[in-house]
Amino acid sequence: MFDAAPHDSARQDTDGQAYLRHRAAQFRAQVARRLDGSLTEDEFRPLRLMNGVYLQLHAYMLRVAIPYGTISPDQMRGLAAIADRWDRGYGHFTTRQNIQFNWPALVDIPDILDALADVGLHAIQTSGNTIRNVTTDAFAGAAADEADDPRPWAELLRVWSTDHAEFQFLPRKFKIAVSGGAKDRAVIPAHDIGLRLKRQDGALGFEVWIGGGLGRTPMLGQVVRDFLPAADLLPYVEAILAAYNLSGRRDNKYKARIKITVAERGLDVMRAEIEAEFARRRAVFRGVDTALLDGLRARFAPPAFREVDASGYEAARAADPAFRSFTDTNLSPHRVPGHASVTVTLKAAGATPGDATSDQMRTLADLAERHGYGDLRIAHDQNVVLPHVPLDALPALYAGLRAAGLATANAGRITDIVACPGMDFCTLATARSIPVAQEIAAYVRARDLDDEIGAFDLRISGCINACGHHHLGHVGILGLDRAGVENYQITLGGDGYDAPAIGERAGAGFPYDQVVPAIGRLLDAYLAVRETPDERFIDALRRLGPAPFKAALYPEAVHA
Repeated sequence: MFDAAPHDSARQDTDGQAYLRHRAAQFRAQVARRLDGSLTEDEFRPLRLMNGVYLQLHAYMLRVAIPYGTISPDQMRGLAAIADRWDRGYGHFTTRQNIQFNWPALVDIPDILDALADVGLHAIQTSGNTIRNVTTDAFAGAAADEADDPRPWAELLRVWSTDHAEFQFLPRKFKIAVSGGAKDRAVIPAHDIGLRLKRQDGALGFEVWIGGGLGRTPMLGQVVRDFLPAADLLPYVEAILAAYNLSGRRDNKYKARIKITVAERGLDVMRAEIEAEFARRRAVFRGVDTALLDGLRARFAPPAFREVDASGYEAARAADPAFRSFTDTNLSPHRVPGHASVTVTLKAAGATPGDATSDQMRTLADLAERHGYGDLRIAHDQNVVLPHVPLDALPALYAGLRAAGLATANAGRITDIVACPGMDFCTLATARSIPVAQEIAAYVRARDLDDEIGAFDLRISGCINACGHHHLGHVGILGLDRAGVENYQITLGGDGYDAPAIGERAGAGFPYDQVVPAIGRLLDAYLAVRETPDERFIDALRRLGPAPFKAALYPEAVHA
């Protein structure tokens, strides 16, 4: 357990810094032994994975945790410096609010870990059968519908879970998400544990979900506790993990996730075991340290929001169509009048979804300091959010984003595609994801369909591990290998937010060169059947069912 205050490099805990330095030094010795041949790759593998180091197709890859997606400008600059010094000038933001560096030399990774420690970041537990990066809502602390800010609770879980001796060798990796709003923006049903903050009779607590997950066997979680008092969070989460640690399968890694354990044993059996374990642990649990919790809350106290005269903002909207389009698309409501949350999409024309150059990282850090109270977030959809922006600062913010190639007005649109790295980088991938995303986006832009189609969630994964979360897309694309040839399945009806659902496979897969034409037919069918311009694709699908869209995807079947 340690506290490096990852969200604020100015307030790093001395003990936490010492711990991170110790871990980097330990790994430096292990790397030296690997390089001189004292360790084989098989012997080195578990050691590197403990430090977030993967061996990918072309090089080692380092996965860095950005706890609950919250990052300071200094930390963003630190990531930019790492990209320039030890990588190829960019980083890749993932669907778990992490950043990956794809090209570090193994000999340099201990130096990178030291550089991360300088800004209170690390790569601990970004791999392995342990509790991964705790995630939450990118709009935390800004959204008006929150029962409570989820970030102090996510930080409490992070501190508790890091190097927790009991849970370092679980049956399989374990993912936790916390949502604070009436609207779930953290996709809690798709996690091993999902926690929704709520108030009941004036008391703060959690609705607790277990057994969600994607991958080769996608499942939505189930509610195991409708209301858990907030003070009982740690012993209850411990009880869930303890029950899973004992009953989860270790004979088959494909059946080792808690979702399989819940499905095979049943929710009632799991609930009984969890509640019994909870009673034992709670009896010796002294309760959440109130001083610690107060300290966490203080770290996430809202900024001193200033008074805003929005007349200049409205004038800028009237004068500049491009600015108006950006603010129509990339702004979200804020709980404080005169402010908005701004989504910066990393999905410009021709871009790799989720990639940001070092210059872009520095620009985002500078703009957040000048116009966003120094706050940045990494979102699940591989975008960056400035959660607190005064309306009168938006014209200057937009100008800075535009100069850096970051002002694409497509947040939540079909060209705001979520995609894993696929076979361009990942050793597990069986098909390409990046070129598919780029070609679909180019097709949509060539037909000028982004605005006409409106809200649309398209996600692509390059293998069944589903790092692109294709199961949750209104339209999902899964790339597979069929006898050495890339083949892409299309799923319809997934949703991670409004009405959680796993997308259903539409039919046979498509070869690479037929994916874009198939998506084109699907879009044409949607535009033909929607009742109004405001009816989203997912709403039309729910109203009509999949038949008209399957007919568009497979016209030969209709005419057979």
